[in-house]
Amino acid sequence: VQLQASGGGLVQAGGSLRLSCAASGRTFSMYVMGWFRQAPGKERESVAVISWSGGTTFYADSVKGRFTMSRDNAKNTVYLQMNSLKPEDTAVYYCAAKWGPLSGGGLPARSEYGYWGQGTQVTVSS
Repeated sequence: VQLQASGGGLVQAGGSLRLSCAASGRTFSMYVMGWFRQAPGKERESVAVISWSGGTTFYADSVKGRFTMSRDNAKNTVYLQMNSLKPEDTAVYYCAAKWGPLSGGGLPARSEYGYWGQGTQVTVSS
């Protein structure tokens, strides 16, 4: 599966952005999808994950209550709605795909994802 992330940009603190990740392939609905982010000088961290059907999501504590992940399997697309953005949300955001079901009751490790998009920059000014 090939992934293409978009929707990043520059926004003031307190603002909102919606990221999209479009996937190729006919088996999109069989992939667990995740969003990661990487700030300069920091490790890439998991932000959110969504199950095949979209019925289950998990979030990092740092974004819980502010970010919402969703998917539209008919459009082969996942979304990350980001509200109440903070300067510390500034990072390159990546979408990723993991073959198989969502298990473990939380955010899968980075190593579990086999496919990655190219990243989209999100910058939040104070």
